[in-house]
Amino acid sequence: MIKSETQKSPDVAVISPTYCEAENIGGLIQTIEGLNLNSVLLVIDDSSPDETRSIVEKLNEKYRNIILLKRPRKMGLGTAIRDGFELLLSQPNPPKYIVTMDADYSHSPYDIPRLLDFAKNGYDLVVGSRYCEGGAVKGWTVMRRITSMVANRMAGSLIQLRVNDFTSGFRCYSQRCVQNVLPKLHSQTYEIQIETIRQAKLHNLKLGEIPITFENRKKGKSKLTLAEIVAFSKYIMKVLLRQK
Repeated sequence: MIKSETQKSPDVAVISPTYCEAENIGGLIQTIEGLNLNSVLLVIDDSSPDETRSIVEKLNEKYRNIILLKRPRKMGLGTAIRDGFELLLSQPNPPKYIVTMDADYSHSPYDIPRLLDFAKNGYDLVVGSRYCEGGAVKGWTVMRRITSMVANRMAGSLIQLRVNDFTSGFRCYSQRCVQNVLPKLHSQTYEIQIETIRQAKLHNLKLGEIPITFENRKKGKSKLTLAEIVAFSKYIMKVLLRQK
């Protein structure tokens, strides 16, 4: 693992899980660095067979606030976020806020300050929402839109919370939120998005949304697989059975 050399407590850490993101990760890191945030960037790479890791390692020579966590194989988004939370909270100076985002530019790094500003107004979890007023999705097929809408309807019925976008991975968590929900997280893949919101509600934490525009990746291939959709469905059913 490459460690950051940041000495003071950062305002925000940005977690970006990667697998074969050599076409995107360099530009993303440089864009985030250009925002001039007091930040740490945590890249969690699942042994990408391309140049993802070497690009991050090279950029760490220029930007000393980068942490690269190398994992032995593709282990799933849920475990990446959990590992990221654990690593950041274990730092001598843990960040006040943690942002999670995709590495493929589907989430605009220029929206990070907006998420932070909203969180600093007393919100423990702020979701970058595609479906609240002002939000949008670009580049999806009709079937992908339908699948996403159905998943969000299911999650809304399950959790009974006024959130428009339960499955967005672009979020800002307060340190308090992560400390409270982390011991209760068990997700392996994409269901982590719903599980974190559910746990935030169970801990009476304050949730909010801001509109974002999600753009389908322009470079590389989507990481969403049929197996992960099945895992998401199993999680929904498991929670429903618990509540009976």
